[in-house]
Amino acid sequence: MKHFANLFRQLDSTTKTSLKVNALEQYFRTATPQDALWVIALFSSKRPRRTVSTTILREWAAELSEIPLWLFEESYHIAGDLAETIALVLPPAQTTNEKSLSTIISDLNALRNADDEVKKAAVLETWQSLDSDQRFLFNKLITGGFRVGVSKKLLARGLAKALDKSETEIAHRLMGDWTPDTVTYQDLLLSDDFDDSLSKPYPFYLAYAVDGDVEELGSLDDWMVEYKWDGIRGQLIKRQGEVFVWSRGEELINASFPEFQKLTEYLGDDYVIDGEIVVHREGKLGSFKDLQSRLGRKKVSAKRLKELPASIIVYDLLEYRGKDIRNLPQSVRRQHLEALVKEVNSDLIALSQVINAGSWSDLKEIREGARAIDAEGLMLKRSDAPYQVGRRKGGWWKWKLDPYTIDAVMLYAQRGHGRRTNLYTDYTFAVWNADGKLVTFAKAYSGLTDAEFREVTQFVKANTIEAFGPVRSVKPELVFEIAFEGISKSSRHKSGIALRFPRILRWRRDKKAAEANRLEDLEALLE
Repeated sequence: MKHFANLFRQLDSTTKTSLKVNALEQYFRTATPQDALWVIALFSSKRPRRTVSTTILREWAAELSEIPLWLFEESYHIAGDLAETIALVLPPAQTTNEKSLSTIISDLNALRNADDEVKKAAVLETWQSLDSDQRFLFNKLITGGFRVGVSKKLLARGLAKALDKSETEIAHRLMGDWTPDTVTYQDLLLSDDFDDSLSKPYPFYLAYAVDGDVEELGSLDDWMVEYKWDGIRGQLIKRQGEVFVWSRGEELINASFPEFQKLTEYLGDDYVIDGEIVVHREGKLGSFKDLQSRLGRKKVSAKRLKELPASIIVYDLLEYRGKDIRNLPQSVRRQHLEALVKEVNSDLIALSQVINAGSWSDLKEIREGARAIDAEGLMLKRSDAPYQVGRRKGGWWKWKLDPYTIDAVMLYAQRGHGRRTNLYTDYTFAVWNADGKLVTFAKAYSGLTDAEFREVTQFVKANTIEAFGPVRSVKPELVFEIAFEGISKSSRHKSGIALRFPRILRWRRDKKAAEANRLEDLEALLE
């Protein structure tokens, strides 16, 4: 556990990519295989299941610290993180603990079916044998909320350097539905006969947003252009007679989209297709909210399958007849994909349209009309580009439409987390309804500078009307311009609408609350 805590300190103390990669490399060179496997799992969002409820943990921490529970709760509201709060309020350790990370996780897993008294004795004993940093990490392991500023790309890079393997190979080995309970470090990373396994997807290639004038990309003839659809990114895999569907978040989502199993009848073996999963409502492309209603379900009802049938808009082919073709040029992969879609001839698979334009100016006009067909904008892909791993500049660009915007009044503010725990950074916004009342419609917590957050915090403290734990209702005076990508009807909100990706665009100091937009302005965007 000491070695893991030391790694965490190194990663948490810098924002430099090179230093993080070096810290990971050194850790993986010296850690035991089982500890290394668990670090890989934790940094890949494969966390242990929660063994103790957070409510009970609060009570135990307050008892061991000899403080009243209300004082612990107030401290928690200030710190904003339960694991950190517990680590800070507990008295100094009485003993030392030499157990490894994997041993501590094993001990926690063994407590899963124990009664609360057994759990309490084990947790309190461990708390009293760890220093503050180790306690913090231990608490994260208990609650299952472990997060650290290491992307899968950095993790793969650190492992690749430690193991003297290519970053691409490591990234592919880490994909799939594995856990430290189902695979060994040797089999996952070191075996010579690397098994792609039946369902294993490939690492996704991610695009950067266009950050300048598109004409700077050179000749339009060098680029393949497609619409950018508002679905969820997925890989559809067909191997040995079975179909698997993976999301970009490395979740196997077969249960959410059972209709794709029909492709066993039409699609040959050993193919991996990349595309956008969408749903349809009444013959038209459904909203993202419609799509969300299909996700996370162990079983989708026949009624929902009929009302919101799914399909995948395919735009790349990664594996062709059992061969990895990611290194082939985009144009060649596209030819193979077109032939495959024609051969399959199923409503479940739609080929992404290639857009032909005479000039960049013509393409700009086409982009402006994308919203009329429910697209988010355009994708630009170099015709000679290979399919790469992760987010890489040069080969793929996303050229999204400008977002919708609305001016709204802040009604509620909540404290942030981490370094922003002493600032009010999470806001709830409202617009005026037909009765002249403010009705809430969205929450947002990004888009302001640190200086602006501090200024808003001072306003909140001076203009609080009511307090609800960490939340404050405030005088309706501040106006902000809110940007969002989409809008849909919603029965869950008083306003009757829900926004997609709302965020703060700017603070409208030039406007008074009475000048904010009206609910009818939002409703007009639904048409």
